[in-house]
Amino acid sequence: MVSVAEMSEITSPTVVNQTAPMPNPANPKVERGMIEIEQLDFAYGTNKVLHDINLSIPARAVTAFIGPSGCGKTTLLRCLNRMNDLIDSARITQGSIRIEGVDINASSVDVVDLRRRVGMVFQKSNPFPKSIYDNVAYGLRIAGTTKRTLIDEAVEKSLRSAALWDEVKDRLHVSGYGLSGGQQQRLCIARALAVEPEIVLMDEPCSALDPIATAKVEELIRQLKEQYTIVIVTHNMQQAGRCSDHTAFFYLGRLIEFDDTTKIFSNPGQRQTEEYITGRFG
Repeated sequence: MVSVAEMSEITSPTVVNQTAPMPNPANPKVERGMIEIEQLDFAYGTNKVLHDINLSIPARAVTAFIGPSGCGKTTLLRCLNRMNDLIDSARITQGSIRIEGVDINASSVDVVDLRRRVGMVFQKSNPFPKSIYDNVAYGLRIAGTTKRTLIDEAVEKSLRSAALWDEVKDRLHVSGYGLSGGQQQRLCIARALAVEPEIVLMDEPCSALDPIATAKVEELIRQLKEQYTIVIVTHNMQQAGRCSDHTAFFYLGRLIEFDDTTKIFSNPGQRQTEEYITGRFG
């Protein structure tokens, strides 16, 4: 949960309220996306933290959310699979989020199924106190899969997809806690992939990793976009530039600019975006 301190304003240029409907007219190549966010406002109690967010996130690509701490990146990310439902007083006060045309906050939506379709990898690796095998198989068993051959196939497939199989295939029944930090994060990615999601959300997935582990996770992200829609929150400008196809810049709960990553980093359309990317504030 975003703290009150994080949401406090910091000194910076005046914010331009981005209110134009998506797709972004500055980027006509981005058409109707897999995820459509329209006029979204979100609040923790009386504290409004997202303001009139309009964003179209395309399928099978990497979209990065960037911006200073407390600007609403993680809050918006957690809206995409309703993780904010777990926080008292957190609520959408206006607008909608649609995935493949379906309003994910409709009363008819099965939240458990939504979170299967929209997997999440957190900032800090969080393997369960189980074996490597059981970590990956956990979601399958919860979903009712009991046939051992199906679970075996899914575990191997997921670990291969997470570029971890060759490193752990001979110790699948060893605790996941015995892996290095980078391996644990890839294990968590494998666990998310095992239930065959359509979308994978990543909240600062490399923030606690060393450069070598970070490079492996970044390469994995680039490979996974061939099969999945990926949304990543990052404070690392270089990482956003390396990994993402599209970048959204947020400031004080507002979407300032959204475009192709190359355009955002080489020729941003808003002064605030340029000043943040060049390190003049944030």
